[in-house]
Amino acid sequence: MYALPPLAGLAPEDEEFILEFIKASGSLKDMARILGVSYPTVRNRLDDIIGKLNHPETKPKEKK
Repeated sequence: MYALPPLAGLAPEDEEFILEFIKASGSLKDMARILGVSYPTVRNRLDDIIGKLNHPETKPKEKK
């Protein structure tokens, strides 16, 4: 049995974010412009995805 690569365990919207991040050469400033959100919002989103990759067994928090 093969284990899935870490990125395959991400939600589709997180995969899309990572794809856009790579296409933006890792520039958070460019990502903020592309997504139409603030730099801190992009930073927080990236930190959330990094957390999911570092701790794949942790389920995401439900939004209220």
